[in-house]
Amino acid sequence: MLSNLFSKKKLMDEEFSFDEKGLIPHHVAVIMDGNGRWAKKRMLPRIAGHKEGMEVVKKITKSASMLGVKVLTLYAFSTENWKRPDDEVNFLMKLPVDFFDKFVPELIEENVKVNVMGYINQLPEHTRDAVNRAIEATKDNTGMILNFALNYGSRTEITSAVAAIVQSGISADEVSEEVISEHLMTNGLPKEYRDPELVIRTSGEERISNFLLWQIAYSEFYFTEELWPDFNEESFKLALGNFQKRNRRFGGV
Repeated sequence: MLSNLFSKKKLMDEEFSFDEKGLIPHHVAVIMDGNGRWAKKRMLPRIAGHKEGMEVVKKITKSASMLGVKVLTLYAFSTENWKRPDDEVNFLMKLPVDFFDKFVPELIEENVKVNVMGYINQLPEHTRDAVNRAIEATKDNTGMILNFALNYGSRTEITSAVAAIVQSGISADEVSEEVISEHLMTNGLPKEYRDPELVIRTSGEERISNFLLWQIAYSEFYFTEELWPDFNEESFKLALGNFQKRNRRFGGV
């Protein structure tokens, strides 16, 4: 039985093997799930999983940049994550400080530009400062955009966009998909890359979790059982290989 499972996985890996000359999605978005479960399996505190998860962010960022991805969006902290235990939230708010302080020199070397979308003004001051320093330090980089969704929730984003459109005095007959898109938090990204072509979610969960609800209308989805701290460069290539085999019709035939 176990050997059958392994042989099936091998066949799947071969079927969706990554083609270096194949199509690379311009914008990949990742719901990084499973840090807590990874730690629990090892009888470690949940924060150990988040710390390990940040190391994976570094590896996947470098891999995505090297492979030619233009925008890598990572769902780092949702507007709902404030409901978690205080010690975990406090650690998550400190994590960007340690992450950016250590990783920004490598991002500069890799020509990666940092962007952060979400309700940044609601973050603790030390977290905001780390975010702003990283954005400032990498603003002149011209390579891949590493886009963190931090204190982000898509329903709130859309609600804010509608409010901004109303406040700007735009009439009902002037409202279009383009107008709405211009008022979403992804408007800081290059126009042609705002909508992800591929969304990856780790840990075996198959939910969107209030992530980019407008922008993923025609995204391809890739779900993997791997917990985020176990996800690696080969896992990422397998997801891209799966994407390369998709037939994207956008509602057509």
